[in-house]
Amino acid sequence: MKIHLILAVLCSFPTLLAQTAAPVKAASHSALKAEPRGGGWMKRHESMNKNAAAKQYDILFIGDSITQGWEGSGKGVWEKHYADKNALNLGISGDRTEHVIWRLQNGNLKNQENAKLAIIMIGTNNTGHSRQSPKETAEGVAKIVSLVRKGSPKAKILLLGVFPRGQKPDDKLRQLNVDINKRIAKLHDGETVHYLNLDSIFLNDDGILTKEVMPDALHPREKGYNMWADAMAPKIKELGL
Repeated sequence: MKIHLILAVLCSFPTLLAQTAAPVKAASHSALKAEPRGGGWMKRHESMNKNAAAKQYDILFIGDSITQGWEGSGKGVWEKHYADKNALNLGISGDRTEHVIWRLQNGNLKNQENAKLAIIMIGTNNTGHSRQSPKETAEGVAKIVSLVRKGSPKAKILLLGVFPRGQKPDDKLRQLNVDINKRIAKLHDGETVHYLNLDSIFLNDDGILTKEVMPDALHPREKGYNMWADAMAPKIKELGL
């Protein structure tokens, strides 16, 4: 009896050892792997953390250079639409999904448990920097949505489709963004997550992205920010702000 018990324990030991030594599952691709950047990026990140820790905000704008641009080309539009809405800009130029994931895990949402609305638009740099697969980018966006839901559980999430880029409809990078949008639209649940695609407001009848709206076929000028704010306004009101 004792011999059988000893043999059973010895036979199970390799399995137990393998389970104990099994590594923690890593992110399956770069769009999901939280990654910081250096230099001025870290300085801006720390500044945003300081702002977040200092007070509670009602609206959080989360994204890349297009979101950061509310402080540049869109500054006047921000003052008109959001200065009185207790909003915080959490956009950093050049960010991909993995950078936003890192930021949200490292202070950007500190003290924001009671935020009412988070506006997310991210992914065009995953497209532009490496032509990352839309499936992977969309998975990165989904991770960001989950982090916002955890860090700001009371917030409605307005998930924007990645803006069009490239002058013409057949632009390969634009087509990647279109594919991303088809995928992230599925995150819409009509309760917490609300998906909104604004492509049509920026494009003319032929699907051209004109210089009057985005001079580099990527970043809005002031007119583009006006169009963006006007198009979002009804939805923001519907969501209670």
